[in-house]
Amino acid sequence: MRKLLLSALLAGLIARTAQAADLGITIEIPRLDVAEYHRPYVAIWLETPDQNVAADLAVWYDVAKKNNEGAEWLKDMRQWWRRSGRNQQFPVDGVSGATRPAGQHALALAGAGKPLADLKPGRYAVVVEAAREVGGRELVRVPFDWPPSKAEQLSARGEHELGTIALNLKP
Repeated sequence: MRKLLLSALLAGLIARTAQAADLGITIEIPRLDVAEYHRPYVAIWLETPDQNVAADLAVWYDVAKKNNEGAEWLKDMRQWWRRSGRNQQFPVDGVSGATRPAGQHALALAGAGKPLADLKPGRYAVVVEAAREVGGRELVRVPFDWPPSKAEQLSARGEHELGTIALNLKP
């Protein structure tokens, strides 16, 4: 009986610890010096080590086009489209949003809310993919462990379409 009670208490503590953790993501979109500049479409998701999508976090595209015509070009973000996008109906509540201008943009995810509350302990990556009309494509992965055992900052840098992708993990 004591073992069962101890196991239940430990499981509850682990669940609360995982839910209490926070994940902040900063995405830098560089201003490119090109003749015809278009804001990139960007998909941000959590990925498991076997490259399956654990959760879609954000998809920034031209949501202002009438009849949802902007969604037609989402397939240019090839990796995200193959793994998750083609199975969605757009716009997706809480995920879809307008394209962003050049600069830094932040996402803040609290552990008690979706999708982090459902994330099992383990190794993941935040993946950011960008595709730009009359431009290129780029994908950046930043691996991390969930839940974080200590406050940690991790980052990776793109080469063309994306700048620095930074993670801020808090237990």
